Amino acid sequence: MRNAPATIVVHGTLLHSPIPGQLEILQDAVISVAGDGRISTVWTPGTQGHQEALATARTEGTLVELGHNQYLLPGFVDLHIHAPQWPQMGKALHLPLNEWLQQCTFPLEARYADIVFARKSYESLVDNLLANGTTTATYFGTVHLEATKLLADIALEKGQRALVGKVAMDNIDECPDFYRDATTAAGLEGTRELIEYIQGKQNGNRPLVLPAVTPRFIPSCTDDMLDGLAKIAREYGCHVQTHCSESDWQHQYVINRHGMNDAQSLDRLGLLTDKTVLAHSNLVDEADMATIKARQSAVAHCPLSNLYFSHAVFPLRRALDFGLKVGLGTDISGGPSPSILQNCRSAISVSRALEDGVDPRLPAADRGSPGSRIDFREAFWLATAGGAEALGLKVGRFASGYEFDALLIDTDVDDSNLLVWKDLDSPDDILQKIIYNAGRRNIRRVWVQGRQVKT
Repeated sequence: MRNAPATIVVHGTLLHSPIPGQLEILQDAVISVAGDGRISTVWTPGTQGHQEALATARTEGTLVELGHNQYLLPGFVDLHIHAPQWPQMGKALHLPLNEWLQQCTFPLEARYADIVFARKSYESLVDNLLANGTTTATYFGTVHLEATKLLADIALEKGQRALVGKVAMDNIDECPDFYRDATTAAGLEGTRELIEYIQGKQNGNRPLVLPAVTPRFIPSCTDDMLDGLAKIAREYGCHVQTHCSESDWQHQYVINRHGMNDAQSLDRLGLLTDKTVLAHSNLVDEADMATIKARQSAVAHCPLSNLYFSHAVFPLRRALDFGLKVGLGTDISGGPSPSILQNCRSAISVSRALEDGVDPRLPAADRGSPGSRIDFREAFWLATAGGAEALGLKVGRFASGYEFDALLIDTDVDDSNLLVWKDLDSPDDILQKIIYNAGRRNIRRVWVQGRQVKT
């Protein structure tokens, strides 16, 4: 079980983005973390208590002193991970989505009936995500209750903040015989049991691991299942996660079945709430955005996996301007990288591709969708504060009362692609270089709720 976090004080340069598109650089800052893992105070030079806090921490041996080439960033938030797909990351990406699911993914997920296999896979996954700086992970499990309980246990034991859901899928027309809930009632009861199991593990009013109602997507669920899951989500007041308008196939399937787009159908069923995360949402229209915003639901933008399976680019700039809550998701294993940094880069790249267009046969003026781009500042916000806001969690920024989920980035490690020139690069430049070139080796320490989980 987790040990109580020790009080620490960090001194150095802090980089965070409390507001989309705005980078706040706190140089020579002192951040004090209370024994419960929350930030108590952030001092900047010249503020009352700055020098006293620094001197006291040195005397008491609680000081973490950042080097001149080191920077403190908020921990990364990943809004969409298929935990059981970890063993196939980087495989079968040449297939269309439905073939990828039926031929590769469902057979792999079915193996999680084997709890020994599940443990090996999930421990590897959580270890790797923490090493890559993912302090908050939003997990789809499998239909297997015991394996999904185990995933929640492993996240808790290793100290990762997580949302965990047992996947619900009972539609015999779209789910294979070897991998689905035995009945609608069994799927609903499994969801209820997982919620109560995770809630039973919670200690106090700031739990590290939370349950999430998880209909895989509308095609995999009957209407009775979707209706029952909405009732459970209301009963327990917990998060909801599902896919929304990811690809042409899924998007059209819902229109054919329900006569409306995913977002409208999920809303009609009662599954859009202020705790709902909609993965992908590439094909949402203005009416969908209005509904999502009205319900205060959020979108998990998965730029890397969308390149492989969606045949569309999520209109991120338009969604942000519309006022939607948006964060980033790796979509392991539809996305072939566990790194939120890699997905920051992809978010920037696909926004530029959407803005400029990519078909050279068209005149430049007709090629793209003007005003679609984001830059590294907005990508950084999506990876931290944006993802936190999507989940309604007090993480993702350095402020009093927020959880101390943080990364120590070292720009001066051996065998790294990250090169900083102090006489040429401002702190703003350095963050840009971190976003574009930092890797796992540069993430030297990771804290979650004040507890160091990577050394």
